[in-house]
Amino acid sequence: MIKFKLLLVGSLVAIGAMALLASSINEKEKERVELNKAPSNAGIVGKEKSEEWAKYYPREYDSWKKTKEGIELTDVLAKDTQLPVLWAGYGFAKDYNKPRGHFYALQDNINSLRTGAPTDAKSGPMPTACWTCKSPDVPRLIEEDGELEYFTGKWAKYGNQVVNSIGCANCHDDKTAQLQVRVPHLDRGLKAAGLKTFEESTHQEKRSLVCAQCHVEYYFQKTPWKDAKGVDKTAGVVTLPWANGTSVEGMEKYYDDIKFSDWTHKISKTPMIKAQHPGYELWRTGIHGQKGVSCADCHMPYVQEGSVKYSNHQVGNPLEQMDKSCMNCHRESEAKLKDIVAQKLVRKEFLNKIAMDNLGKAHLETGKAMELGASDAELADIRTNLRHGQFRWDMAVASHGSFFHAPEETLRLLASANEQAQQARIKLVKVLAKYGAMDYVAPDFDTKEKAQKLAGVNLEALAAEKMKFKQTLEQEWKKEAIAKGRLNASSYEGADTINDGKSSWNKK
Repeated sequence: MIKFKLLLVGSLVAIGAMALLASSINEKEKERVELNKAPSNAGIVGKEKSEEWAKYYPREYDSWKKTKEGIELTDVLAKDTQLPVLWAGYGFAKDYNKPRGHFYALQDNINSLRTGAPTDAKSGPMPTACWTCKSPDVPRLIEEDGELEYFTGKWAKYGNQVVNSIGCANCHDDKTAQLQVRVPHLDRGLKAAGLKTFEESTHQEKRSLVCAQCHVEYYFQKTPWKDAKGVDKTAGVVTLPWANGTSVEGMEKYYDDIKFSDWTHKISKTPMIKAQHPGYELWRTGIHGQKGVSCADCHMPYVQEGSVKYSNHQVGNPLEQMDKSCMNCHRESEAKLKDIVAQKLVRKEFLNKIAMDNLGKAHLETGKAMELGASDAELADIRTNLRHGQFRWDMAVASHGSFFHAPEETLRLLASANEQAQQARIKLVKVLAKYGAMDYVAPDFDTKEKAQKLAGVNLEALAAEKMKFKQTLEQEWKKEAIAKGRLNASSYEGADTINDGKSSWNKK
């Protein structure tokens, strides 16, 4: 009898537990189904504002918000003091911080000394194209105004329109949440390179191509056009230099063939090319790219919460979540993998420093040769070495994670850059000797202050102009954007770190 009672009680407990489990599974299934519902055929109202997506994709949105955690500003010019000399005459010599999370992409662009201090919609040094990779408002403007109109004019023209940082609408269709690309330059570049367009690509390939909307090398191609009133205008259209393929040498030849330069070096008068952020091109050459591992596999790994599986949108360093990124494929321990990456970084930094030193000194030696009377004809081959060497160096480091994405290609490019710089310096010995300066030694640039002085950068004046802009025109932009419903002010609290004295040019 006692056994019967115990059996009965045990059965009832088991039945109860199974009922609770079934209820939990049903609730989780309901939640999964609800979360997988598309918003509606009409799409998301105000889709440029990522917070509007939260009601449909709360986990993805919450993880995207965590890109705010990468708040630290690292002054790269102070770390690599050769840079102001290498970029003399170009905006990067003024101010260059290590990129932070997507949450800060737009505000960091606004705060940078590179974008200047406009006083109205038509002033300032930079073109509208400088907004292109910073906000989902950009494809909206391209669709509303037309691509050529968007790419015409100054950066400040759209200051009250481009107000939401990189977010959901950059990569997803607001009706279906499927991956999408809304900027025309990517497909044009893919076609020029003989590659599949975005729509022709597989889903796995698209998980890298959405990143290639921005993480690529590009330039602003001057394009004459007429508006609806017949007014002649010139647009600076974002263009990917892939007509000869996506290799560095192919892009270098492309630029040489069209005689393109981003700027003329202030010291050596060399026509220079500034690499942007060629993550996609470098990734294609590395083992991950060749094996079909996408950008999202490592930087946005899947997370499982109950019955819900989603992609983590806290885009960042894969080594910070190795259990979800690296360890899905690798069988070594996390410690061993981190040690391998550290070794690669040491090798890269060793070659990087040598290349930067030689390039910087070659620019200064060329400047000295000009001062003494050397002609453009005498310096032509030297300037070609400088142009090619610095472009190869820049392509090796500008994507930041290149030593991880493609370590062999990164080391090859840095070695080639250093060889070009050394060739330039060997030729300069003969030129300098001809003009009586055989013993010339380039001045030191071992601090940011020394390097910026050589580059002719007046940091104090630039910072004062920027602060005035931030206290006046930028405030007008934000007020108008909020008043017209383009921006939810509370969503970007904490994005602007300038007034906290954390900027490299606004130290308290």
